[in-house]
Amino acid sequence: MINKYKTEIKWGLIFTGVSLLWMVLERMLGWHSTHIDKHATYTNFFAIVAIAIFVVALIDKRNNDYEGSMTWLQGFISGTIIGLIVAILSPLAQWITHAFITPDYFSNAIEYAVSSGNSTQEQAEQFFNLSSYMIQSAIGGLVMGAITAAIVAIFVKKQ
Repeated sequence: MINKYKTEIKWGLIFTGVSLLWMVLERMLGWHSTHIDKHATYTNFFAIVAIAIFVVALIDKRNNDYEGSMTWLQGFISGTIIGLIVAILSPLAQWITHAFITPDYFSNAIEYAVSSGNSTQEQAEQFFNLSSYMIQSAIGGLVMGAITAAIVAIFVKKQ
């Protein structure tokens, strides 16, 4: 069973590892502290990285598991499984991020959200916490994984 999905497992692990490296980059660039006002915009650049990973992952799947030929459905299923693996790993990745990479992120985000008038203290505290981010990242991994898989599979399929 695991052998059948080794490519998806490999790319789910790679995606998660790259996500953690992205968090290191965001912290180094100050998007979690001094430039937190830019975080909501700049963090979206990770989408380019995420799509690139999905493209390479599905090409890997096509070339190595399907001998160079893959239907859209096969690509979609493979990409969705990668998204599922990312979703399963996301609570651990969030814990690593907030325990080791950027432990002050939540307090900085709460302070910014309140001081900028974007939310009340209570609203900010309900949104910016580990439990909330674990849930958001798991759901996001599933939803965005399936959407990205559906789109990337269009371009990677080969009959």
